[in-house]
Amino acid sequence: MITDLRPYEAYKESGLPWLGQVPSHWELIPNRGLVRRRKVLVGQRHSEYRLLSLTKQGVIVRDISTGKGKFSSDMGTSQEVRNGDLIFCFFDVPETPRTVGLSPHEGMITGAYTVFEFLGKGSREFFELFYRAMDDRKLLSPLYSGLRNTIPAERFRAVKTPQPLATEQAAIVRFANWANDRLERAIRAKRKVITLLNEQKQVIIQRAVTGGLYPGVTLKPSGIPYLGNVAEHWDVRRAKYLYREVDERSKDGSEELLSVSHITGVTPRSQKNITMFKAASYVGHKLCQPGDLVVNTMWAWMGALGVSAYAGIVSPSYAVYRPREPESIVGEYIDHLLRSRPYIGNIICRSVGLRGSRLRLYPEEFFRLPLILPPVEEQGQIVNEVRQKTAHMGAKISRLERGIELLREYRTRLVADVVTGKLDVRVIAAGLPEEAPPDVPSDAADLIEEPEAAEQEIV
Repeated sequence: MITDLRPYEAYKESGLPWLGQVPSHWELIPNRGLVRRRKVLVGQRHSEYRLLSLTKQGVIVRDISTGKGKFSSDMGTSQEVRNGDLIFCFFDVPETPRTVGLSPHEGMITGAYTVFEFLGKGSREFFELFYRAMDDRKLLSPLYSGLRNTIPAERFRAVKTPQPLATEQAAIVRFANWANDRLERAIRAKRKVITLLNEQKQVIIQRAVTGGLYPGVTLKPSGIPYLGNVAEHWDVRRAKYLYREVDERSKDGSEELLSVSHITGVTPRSQKNITMFKAASYVGHKLCQPGDLVVNTMWAWMGALGVSAYAGIVSPSYAVYRPREPESIVGEYIDHLLRSRPYIGNIICRSVGLRGSRLRLYPEEFFRLPLILPPVEEQGQIVNEVRQKTAHMGAKISRLERGIELLREYRTRLVADVVTGKLDVRVIAAGLPEEAPPDVPSDAADLIEEPEAAEQEIV
């Protein structure tokens, strides 16, 4: 059905550098005729409102009882939001994962955002969809100003937005929702397979790094909670005898910037698609060498740590540990070991904090952590065994992740082509079946206020 879409018969120039041509019968109306800024502070009444957040999946109600995320110290400066209001994030636009959302809720949102009320001309759903498409492709760069790439609200209100006929706007919104639903289902199916493959990988890795390769050997108690017995010839030593903390700082911030994730361990940030805010300068970041163990102090309880294969810099809030006897340690073995489930459970017990989502693993507790250490030759054999048994899984996961990336790219391009009039969906939209709205994806809690939540990494 999507392949049957065709362009309109006639076009005209829009006069907008990010838009190009639009269908000849579409109007172009300044945003001041479509929306009006609305700023009503909640003040002392903030306890009467639900706290809202702008996320990748739209505007959601935040569950503040979990303690997850960042909160304003003065809730009274939050703005009132009504059902149907449009919320924009007009600062740090290139790095912000989502800069526009149509609120389906009553509540409040922090004063950093800009709230607009819709004036009733056309469809607010189409307006939000149009600017979401512009945001996805970051096409509004001609409007940026200042070091933080800010779009002034009055400049935005002077911008023109294409306005198809009301029935046409409804058709565009209906088709876009239908196409998004189909593509999201395909993405979720691939995510489920990736989850299953990662679980299988974890089982293989855990058995190898904690049980070894020789099931018939004599065992002894490990003395480690959640682990049980280990091979009798394996050493069990506290981390303080194997590692020392190092705190070397970058003088100019020019080194390779490394990211620490519970999913991928330590990797160059340049190899990852990260939309988090970047630091203005990396001077003073901690230096890291190949073989160093890097621990995200705040997210170690989720497995956000790893042994680096790279020289580079990491966040000053991370802990960097260097082997005392590098010749006795295979870094990849330690990497697998510390991110295995028994060790994550042990790390959780040793982490401290007032909230479950903010537990910290401080160096003194890390140094008390017992590490099981086979002979170095056996560590190498275990690593090779893990590589051989999981290589095909890694290849499948890479193909699935690439498939998800292509589906997302296709969805972004399709929606952009539809809302800008490059494709005519009127006939197809009229024949679409009535369907219930899809369930909200599980990643709807990826908050802009807490950009590290998606993959637990702060750089």
